[in-house]
Amino acid sequence: MNDLPQPFLSHPFDDDKLKEECGVFGVVGVKDAANFVALGLHALQHRGQEAGGIVAHDPEHGFNSAHRFGYVRDNFTKASLMETLPGPIAIGHVRYSTAGKKGAVIRDIQPFFGEFSLGGAAVAHNGNLTNADQLRRELIEMGAIFQSSSDSECIIHLMARSIQKRHADRIADALRRVEGAFSVVAMTRTKLIGVRDPLGVRPLVLGRLGDNGFALSSETCGLDIIGAEFVREIEPGEMVVIENGLVKSSRPFAPAKSRFCIFEHVYFSRPDSSYGGRSVYETRHQIGVELAREAPIEADLVCPVPDSGTPAAIGFSQESGIPFALGITRNQYMGRTFIEPTEQIRNMGVRLKLNVNKALIKGKRVILVDDSVVRGTTSRKIKDMILDAGAKEVHFRIASPPTAWPCFYGVDTPDRSKLLAAKMTEDEMRDWIGVDSLKFISLDGLYRAAGEAEGRNKENPQYCDACFSGEYPISPADQLAKGFQMKTAAE
Repeated sequence: MNDLPQPFLSHPFDDDKLKEECGVFGVVGVKDAANFVALGLHALQHRGQEAGGIVAHDPEHGFNSAHRFGYVRDNFTKASLMETLPGPIAIGHVRYSTAGKKGAVIRDIQPFFGEFSLGGAAVAHNGNLTNADQLRRELIEMGAIFQSSSDSECIIHLMARSIQKRHADRIADALRRVEGAFSVVAMTRTKLIGVRDPLGVRPLVLGRLGDNGFALSSETCGLDIIGAEFVREIEPGEMVVIENGLVKSSRPFAPAKSRFCIFEHVYFSRPDSSYGGRSVYETRHQIGVELAREAPIEADLVCPVPDSGTPAAIGFSQESGIPFALGITRNQYMGRTFIEPTEQIRNMGVRLKLNVNKALIKGKRVILVDDSVVRGTTSRKIKDMILDAGAKEVHFRIASPPTAWPCFYGVDTPDRSKLLAAKMTEDEMRDWIGVDSLKFISLDGLYRAAGEAEGRNKENPQYCDACFSGEYPISPADQLAKGFQMKTAAE
């Protein structure tokens, strides 16, 4: 029996997508910073819809926090709640479970707060620690009492055991002990702190707000919503400490080559965000262009699978000369979760979210452009809807390579045995889904779309692409201990 409260049960359409890790946001140097954080979290809602939390501090009332299930708009827009979070500094987090107990457990909601000998501090983490099980065992043996099942709580306990005299140094001390992917936003009574792991797997950006204010955000769209000016990305392996309108940078980790998550470009990030001076929309549009070049097909219409397939479908249409059409409409008033009162309603499946424009589709050869294929179940349902609407042919073009390996760096990926591409060839997937053709963009094509003109550097890949290649830049120690089999030379 599912222990999740009914409003948080996942809808079948969402079950066949990789879940966006988490989003972090922080503001310092403005009145009522928590209000700005709430707006920033609203812009980052796509990165986590299960729950959200905010911690704030002001000199008179000290640290205060609020942790709630559900959407930001349903919780952190209420004046009665926001009045309990006063002060010029605050951080926040939106969550989807990637580690810890799956489901609605209030103690797992970040940010986490700790009271140390040198004062309180709060930490919000986007990513996943690949040695969290080992660290947790060690810390418990030394007397640590964990309040959550989240890997991120290890950071607080490691900070508590550090002998350093400043919070920032304790954070650096703690993060040198962890392995995996982390973009961390932390706060003390007066300081806002941002850190990225040495490979820069997960994103973090810095913005300026007014004369003395600053913001840290998982994406640039979070800065846009509060009117902050984008300053720069926090670099891989960098720590910034912001206090009194000044930003101090340090490098607490050994240098390493950047391996930013390429799936941020494909799906996770909002299309109006940007990385490395390149908009996510531009990359997704170019993916469609590359797809049209790599996998041309004669057809009458190019239709996106809403909404993440839209930029790639536009690029495919423009490059191929085949007309673009919104052949599928998404119900915008149903969120990413749905209360399903009866089995009959649940069996309607994907139709609750998507509907086909029959007048447009009937008698046409249709190219459907989607961002990815995970289990393939939703692809089959969409194909059935298109055929039921009278389509003559159905062709799938996928804006990412086959997802054949799980991610251990902050993305909720099914076990490898449940990934369609881990069990089948491309032709077998085509037959199983039941379409006339199925083609994925190549890994080199994806890299070209992301701005790497020569494609993927096989010796030193420019991005983390482990979910496609099986080449993990950080050893997944906990998973290996549980029996996970790494890629062999034959694969």
